[in-house]
Amino acid sequence: MPVPPETAPTEDRVLAAVDMGSNSFRLELAQLQRGRYRRLDYLKETVRLGGGLDADGLLTDEAAERGLACLRRFAARLHGLPPAQVRAVATQTLREARNRNDFLLRGEAALGYPIEVISGREEARLIYAGVAQLQPPEGPRLVVDIGGRSTELILGEGRLPRVAESFVVGSVSLSMRYFADGRFSANAFRAAQVAAGAEFEEALQTFRRPLWDEALGSSGTAGAVAQMLRDSGRGDGRITPEGLRWCIERCIAAGHVDRLELPGLRPERKAVIGGGLAILYTLAAQFGIEHLRPAKGALRQGVIVDLQQRHQAAQAHRHADLRDASVAELQRRFAVDREQAARVAALALALYAQACPAADDAARRELGWAAELHELGLCVSHHDHHRHSAYLMTHVDAPGFSQSQQRRIGELVLGQRGGLRKLEPALAQAGFAWQVLCLRLAVIACHARQPLAPKALRLQADGHDARLSWKAGWAAQRERLLFLLHEEAAAWQRHGPLRLLLPEA
Repeated sequence: MPVPPETAPTEDRVLAAVDMGSNSFRLELAQLQRGRYRRLDYLKETVRLGGGLDADGLLTDEAAERGLACLRRFAARLHGLPPAQVRAVATQTLREARNRNDFLLRGEAALGYPIEVISGREEARLIYAGVAQLQPPEGPRLVVDIGGRSTELILGEGRLPRVAESFVVGSVSLSMRYFADGRFSANAFRAAQVAAGAEFEEALQTFRRPLWDEALGSSGTAGAVAQMLRDSGRGDGRITPEGLRWCIERCIAAGHVDRLELPGLRPERKAVIGGGLAILYTLAAQFGIEHLRPAKGALRQGVIVDLQQRHQAAQAHRHADLRDASVAELQRRFAVDREQAARVAALALALYAQACPAADDAARRELGWAAELHELGLCVSHHDHHRHSAYLMTHVDAPGFSQSQQRRIGELVLGQRGGLRKLEPALAQAGFAWQVLCLRLAVIACHARQPLAPKALRLQADGHDARLSWKAGWAAQRERLLFLLHEEAAAWQRHGPLRLLLPEA
């Protein structure tokens, strides 16, 4: 199948989503044409990455290699697609893994594309987007997605979710804890249901029955159980409390996963079916779900819908997507001085365009967002506000952003002032170093919170030298600003990979 060029019309572009789940890795290629979703290819492998987290929260070498081998196979299918048309997202296992950075570096090399770790709420938002695209809603609905190590609940109406939450319990983690030896018993199911119920209890009011008309189950667990019930002649494929009780009784009667025979139950699903059934039954009991229908969409389709929306925004020259709305909401919530944020962003981006004209759009946008949110932490304290800003940017729920992207922006925000030693590992990347320099110079130049002529400063890159210049006589009336710029040059001389050069007096 030919790959359309990056300049092709938005609706003709092939978009790809890589979903690195805790149980399975999935690759989907699709197009969205006149609002209709068209799947072009789909690959799935049972990797069980979530089963490879040890007691110390470290991903084992065996699990990591299973994931890397799968990504290499996906890379062969993705070969030739421009990076802007591919998005790879990782979920709960890599949210938890303490050594995730090592895996991400190796994973990106294997796949050939960046990998983003997304938050639980962002995962929930994307799941709902995928379900809403393939199964347009007719009224308020509850969407349930049981993954390997997390479960997402989304309450929505229309195309947008109203409430989206993620809970740290999934089919893999619950099966490992309560059915680790493959044995099924009534006591084990009861204990698993109590543990799952404890996770969901805080959401009883948020997702209570009167707030939704229908319940849909997205992704593997719901689909597998629905298939079992349908193939066993237990209804039309909808999941009911009675059907779940029957499945659990069959498991208990079998006594062990090796002896479990249920029509429609695939061999790769057997090891985690106990945990999946326990979660489904708990959800049905606690939230009054009488019928759960399998959903047509899931996370991977939501990723493709999100990618399409970003392309449409860029093609229309609006350069506005959900992330811009999230930035505006964060500015409102934390009472950011928007005029100052706009001044700093305009200058930082102007300097960056001069010094790094070949930088990609993602780098420019991240610098702009960092500038717009650099004073986020003033709501906490004026002292060391850059540290508070960086913490908030890294940890706040910001729809549209991945955790990986929030960390990068958080590092930029942290680097807006103060010493550079705190950023030494990140500054080893030349692109990041230039972003930090441009942000710091913009913060300094706008220090007095007054408008600055857009072309007052010029920044030229000459290898590792950053040459800052201005018109003759410009600095004569700005002694305090000149002092701060000389202090900045000294800071880069001490610890920076770049050398900031100022005009001679």
